[in-house]
Amino acid sequence: MSYILLDESGDLGFDFSKKGTTNYFLIAFLFCENKRPIEKCVKKTYATLRKKYKKQGKILHAYTENPITRQRLLKYIAGKNCSVLAICLNKKKVYTKLHEEKAVLYNYVTNILLDRIFTKKLIPIDQEVILVASKRETSVFLNENFKSYLKNKALNTHKINLHIEIKTPFEDKALQAVDFISWAIFRKYEYRDESYYEIIKKKIVEESPLFP
Repeated sequence: MSYILLDESGDLGFDFSKKGTTNYFLIAFLFCENKRPIEKCVKKTYATLRKKYKKQGKILHAYTENPITRQRLLKYIAGKNCSVLAICLNKKKVYTKLHEEKAVLYNYVTNILLDRIFTKKLIPIDQEVILVASKRETSVFLNENFKSYLKNKALNTHKINLHIEIKTPFEDKALQAVDFISWAIFRKYEYRDESYYEIIKKKIVEESPLFP
């Protein structure tokens, strides 16, 4: 059995005059044959938090954690048997017609990453492949469309029966790990900060720009 864990950083807004709109949008995959060690990394990091911070929530989120916690979890992940694939959009170069088709754009970019994993055989494809995506939509229709699109692409192009689950980071702790990874890579593009990126750099097998 192989697992692909998905999360993203940045936003898909295109009003750059609006405060908080990012210049880049990044999707990252963390893939492995056993996600239990990744879950243990998250649990181990969470156990190091002081009690007053634990009371604030039961999940780790890279954006809100302190530098020591971020570095700790990334170092734990870097020591595990896993790999990372990422794709980064320069949003200012995205075709205008896609600005209002955010779900279509998201599905399209995710499929590019899946296609690269399957084409390059970065994971065993002769066994069950499970994609666990961090829940970003509340719409049942958009979530079902996401799953249907990717499953059909995997089956028709690669003859792979892809199983897809959409969960929250609370429901699947391994998603908290890929949140930290996507955040670390995103900072390299958005803020030219590679300090966190360097920690997990050796785990990145491919990192590609889209609309460079």
